Amino acid sequence: MRKDTSVTGRVHSIQTLGTLDGPGVRFVVFLQGCNLRCGCCHNPDTWETGCGTEYEALAIAEKAERYRAYFGKDGGITLSGGEPLLQAGFACEIFRLCKQRGINTCLDTSGSIWNGDVEELLRYTDRVLLDIKYPTDEQYRAYVGCNIAAPLHFLSELNRREIAVTLRQVVIPTLNDNLQSTEMLSALVKKYSCVDRVELLPFKKICQVKYDGMGIPFRFAHMDEPSDEAVACLQERIEIPERK
Repeated sequence: MRKDTSVTGRVHSIQTLGTLDGPGVRFVVFLQGCNLRCGCCHNPDTWETGCGTEYEALAIAEKAERYRAYFGKDGGITLSGGEPLLQAGFACEIFRLCKQRGINTCLDTSGSIWNGDVEELLRYTDRVLLDIKYPTDEQYRAYVGCNIAAPLHFLSELNRREIAVTLRQVVIPTLNDNLQSTEMLSALVKKYSCVDRVELLPFKKICQVKYDGMGIPFRFAHMDEPSDEAVACLQERIEIPERK
């Protein structure tokens, strides 16, 4: 069992009172570094490893504890990114220390990495926000940078461990705003009892300024943004069965 509170990691930024990264009010830590290059990524500034600010795990846990009065019964800490699984050892120690303090833990991930450190991290994880980006392996390889088997394997492991899961998908017109995608998500809900929520999020292009500032192309700059009505219509197609 990892108990090294001096373990360090790289942090891109911290949002102290987040409401969009898990249930309730969250202390959201965006870790630096990502192994994927998603065409719709809003945070290209989190891609590179070795950047960001170095923190000890204990410092992050202590910062989160200062905001616990705002969490209520549903809130807590969320580790996002970038891809937090790239720093699974660091993430694990943060979550272990937070669990000691009675703080709910949530992991926001693509589910594209699996190793011993990730397995240990899941021991201290209360909920996972898991991106299921597209319905086909071809799209995953073209627009994400991994195969679809990786997140599906991750989901099966979460189900085996009975960790609560929110499936998430960014709705991108012409790519996944279709019946095939909603049918896939519905099938995953039925297959895996750990899934109790599905969130469809509209694709946005407000990140264009980041790409321009970094001097790199935004692959999906030509894509249209979906209307709120279109996203709501797709959301209605996905049924969440009542769990016993």
